Parts: sequence; structure tokens; C-alpha cells
Amino acid sequence: MTDVRPRFTLKQAVRASDPKVAVDFLAQHAGLSKAAVKDAMNKGAAWLVRKGTRRMRRADTLLREGDRVELHYDKQLLALTASPSRCLLSNTHYSLWFKPSGLLAQGTAFGDHCSLLRQVEKNMRDAGKTPHLIHRLDREAAGIMLFAHTSTAAAKLSALFQANQVNKRYRIQVSGDLAKQHGAHGRIDLPLDGKAAVTEYTVTAYDPAVDITTVEVRLLTGRLHQIRRHFDALGCPVVGDPKYGRGNKNREGMRLVATGLGFTCPFSRQPVEVNLDETDIGF
Repeated sequence: MTDVRPRFTLKQAVRASDPKVAVDFLAQHAGLSKAAVKDAMNKGAAWLVRKGTRRMRRADTLLREGDRVELHYDKQLLALTASPSRCLLSNTHYSLWFKPSGLLAQGTAFGDHCSLLRQVEKNMRDAGKTPHLIHRLDREAAGIMLFAHTSTAAAKLSALFQANQVNKRYRIQVSGDLAKQHGAHGRIDLPLDGKAAVTEYTVTAYDPAVDITTVEVRLLTGRLHQIRRHFDALGCPVVGDPKYGRGNKNREGMRLVATGLGFTCPFSRQPVEVNLDETDIGF
């Protein structure tokens, strides 16, 4: 069988006459080879709707009449290879990880094999832990991400973020001479989506040969694309940002890295501080 459709979504209820083994069912209704179906299932592209919705990874899953099965197939996405993440700190309650640029924080309906959450799940599987995503980084960004290991830890850590009690630090490169235009130190308090948004920054270097400024950034709030939108509003967009700004394309990707994360541990009440090495930051 030749798999010719590069991208499609199948949503199909299981009937009495259908094959009851998941790989057979999907191969029949999607028109794919069993090998292609197994690969897609393993990478998180298949879903079973039965008293809730969950990813269906096992090819030999037994279906029941009345189940709903979904396959979100993207041949190009499934062919991608994920960059490896790295654990920076781990204890009973949570862990902090380095997410490379290009890796999703979590998966989509079309799969999760190129997501940090899936890599952390696999890492913790033998320990019997289930990671909970506490915050996100854009796919194009690199840096530190925090995962809880229990629902209790997730609630406590999420509360710290909601109360702005997490020290979030970033390094970015922006187009233009930021210090000349807006000062070497600054505070951007432009509201985003009708909510308060505050970004503090310090210029650390400027390269006139390429007209790029390197900036250390601290977020006091956590709005969607806050750094990217704030610096674009100043007329100095993040280099390589595919969504915001003009004249800021970059072959090496977006120059935004979450370099540091600090908070008071809600369990030990001791300070936790994790910072990336310069080699991880890259600029």
C-alpha cells in the first residue's frame, strides 16, 4: 500500500462490522499501510474517545463498538526527529529541563514525539512519575522549563507563577540599536490583550556591523509572546522571530533563550535557582 496523502484528519465511530484491533481499524479507514499507522500511533497522532479522550499508542488496542477513533496524520511532521532535552535539576516533587529551540513544549493533535513533555514522560516512566507541564516556551525559543511530578506539586508551583513569585530571566538579540533608541536600561509596561504586562531589560552589547543588540530581560508578568510583542512594539523585534517584526530574519532561528528560573520551593521553603551555561545560550 502506498501512503499518498501527506496530511489529513480521520474521525470514525467503530461499528459492529469493523476490525476491533486499532491498527487494523485505522489502516482500513485511513487507507494507510499498517507500518505507517503504527508509526503514527507511536508518535501520538491517534486518539481514542471513550469516557474521555486520550492518545492511543498501542497498535493492539482493542476497540469497542461505539468508540470514536481519530487519526491526525501529517507525514512531514511524523518524519521529524526531535532534538534531545536535558534535565538540569530533579527532586521528588519537580524537575527543571533544558528545552532546545525547535522542540514543542507539548504535543498537538498531530503528535507529540517532537515535544519536551513527551521526552520527560519517557524519562520518568521507569520511576513511575507523571510530569505536569507548569508553563510554556514557544517552539522557536530555547531555555529552562519546569515540570511537576504530582498534582499537588503542580498546584503549588502553578500558584507561584500566578502570583508572579517566579524570577524569569531571558537573553535575547533584537534588531537595531536598542540603547540608542530607548536607553540601556528600561521597563516596558505596554498592556497586552487588555492585561498588565511588564518587561524589564538591560542592554549588554551592540554589534554595529549587523545592527543587533544583545539584551538581558526579566519578566514581571507572563502574557502570550510578551517579550516578542514588547520589543516589536519598540521597533526592535527579536532576531529570527517568525511572527513579529520586519527585517529581522535569521538563518539560525529566533534569538530568545530562557536563561534562568528562580523561586522559593513550596515544599522545603528554600530558594531554588537554575541558570543555563553559556554554551546552552549560544550568544
